[in-house]
This record gives sequence, C-alpha cells and structure tokens, in this order.
Amino acid sequence: MSLDACAALVQRGDPDRFAAVMAAPQSARARLLPLYALNLEVARAPWVSKEAMIAEMRLQWWRDVVAEPGPRAHEVAAPLHDLIQSARLPLDVLDRMIEARRWDIYSAPFEDQAALDAYLEDTGAGLMWLTACALGAPPEAGAAVRAYGWASALASYLRAIPELAQRGRIPLVDGRPEAVAELALRGLIRLEAARRAGVPRAQRPALLAGWQAEGLLKLAARDPAAVAEGRLQLSDFARRGRLLWQATTGLF
Repeated sequence: MSLDACAALVQRGDPDRFAAVMAAPQSARARLLPLYALNLEVARAPWVSKEAMIAEMRLQWWRDVVAEPGPRAHEVAAPLHDLIQSARLPLDVLDRMIEARRWDIYSAPFEDQAALDAYLEDTGAGLMWLTACALGAPPEAGAAVRAYGWASALASYLRAIPELAQRGRIPLVDGRPEAVAELALRGLIRLEAARRAGVPRAQRPALLAGWQAEGLLKLAARDPAAVAEGRLQLSDFARRGRLLWQATTGLF
C-alpha cells in the first residue's frame, strides 16, 4: 500500500496531525505519516467494538506487526514495515505505545497519578520520540522530545475529557479544578524544559504535532473548568497562527 493511503487516513481521522504534516518539509512527510496512521489505528482500536476481546485482538495484531514486521496486506502495516526497517525504529517504544491503549478498553480508572503519567509517556511522548527517530534524532535528544511529547499528549488528553466521560471512563485521578490547573502547569513546565534542552533542527518537524499544546495548557491552567465543560479550544486564528509560526521559524 502507498503513503497516499496513510495520508488519507490521517486526514480523515486526525486532522490536527495532518495539518502538522502538511506544515512539515516535504522530505519529512513520508516519515511522519506511517507513524501517525499507526497511532490512529491503535487509538481507535479500543472503541470499535463493545467486546473487550475484539479490542484486545486488534491491539495484539498491531503488536505482532511491530514484533514481526514482515510484509502485510494492510494500508498502514506495509508503509510502517518499510519505515521500521529503514529508520531502525525502537521496537520497544512502538510496543509500549500500542500496549498502553489497553487502558482505553476498560472502564477502570487510573490507579494513581503515576499511572496516568505513564499512559501519556507511552502514548504521546512515545509517538513524538518515534517520529523524531524517524527523522534521525540522536539519543541525547530523547529527553527534550519526550518532555515536549508528554506535554502535547496532556493537552490533547484534557481536550478529550468530556468525550471520555461520556463513554463511561473516569479519565482523571483528581478532577477538581485546582488539580486540573496543577496538572496543566506540570505540562507547561515540561514544555519549558524541552525548550531549554533543545532539539536539533532536523528533527523539529516531529514537534509540529504539538503546536497547540502551550495555548491549551495555559487555558486549562487559567480556566480549569473549561476542561470538564468542553471549552478547551483555541480560536481558529490562534491555531493557524501558532502552526505557521512554528513551521516557519523552527522554534517550539
């Protein structure tokens, strides 16, 4: 299958990341799209059926794809296989990203804040590190990329809180406004840590997917009630302006 199939999938199912891909240099897009398509496939796997066993089987199928990345007749698996081989992506990071989605299958809450932190680390931070690796990131860039990815994942997660609650999940360990504001501040601290550490310019297209993170986290810290009420959104002007600024300056 072609990268066009991955692009179409991401465009339909994850328009924010698709916008980030389109803002990235053309040379980077072929390395970003298979991973964003994989993320979309595993993120939606827990929700395609009410039968937990079916969701478990879907996630296991993707774990098998990663563990034994032979050619498969699937629109995402084939380009992903090529990328895993050519970029020598860390298979353990891929596996943890998929395995973490098992939490989404069931309605049990996170055991504690550390469990939620680990979920964000394995999903969002792991994905951002994988995309940076696909662009040739050196190991020493890992801490900064993962910090930025964790904060970006938190911002997206907070935006999804109303939908998760509607689906019967208990998404936050502590949903009190003051606790939500504190969580958002932790995300902002990680963003600042990533900036201080720095990321090589060649890998910064991987960070474009987090272009809304700072604005969303600042809003959540200032107005934590916006999270539960579904008002955690940036204006179209702010969204487009931030993406354009980050893409043209290379800053994050």
